Amino acid sequence: QVQLVESGGGLVQAGGSLRLSCAAAGRTFSRSAMGWFRQAPGKERESLATISRSGLGTYYADSVKGRFNISRDNAKNTVYLQMNSLKPEDTAIYYCAAVSRTGGYDYWGQGTQVTVSS
Repeated sequence: QVQLVESGGGLVQAGGSLRLSCAAAGRTFSRSAMGWFRQAPGKERESLATISRSGLGTYYADSVKGRFNISRDNAKNTVYLQMNSLKPEDTAIYYCAAVSRTGGYDYWGQGTQVTVSS
């Protein structure tokens, strides 16, 4: 089992920045690839960024490429999402998730709200 807790969400003006954190407990954090997702009202959940267990491999969705950066600190059992140049369309609940032994994202946090005002 892995317990995930996101933090760092809030209200920001367009063009601003936020850094989300996801603290993990339980199964050894460094064994899990991690990802950030978001879901806006009335929309499907969207995968934003993923990071390998070592942190050396990353992937970004086109919608956030060049604006968002995913990183992790295995010593602190934490994964981060640095979000820059935020747009109103980035408004959503943001979730972090961990890959389990099955290879799927089976562990999820409770989410943190990000609201970008125009």
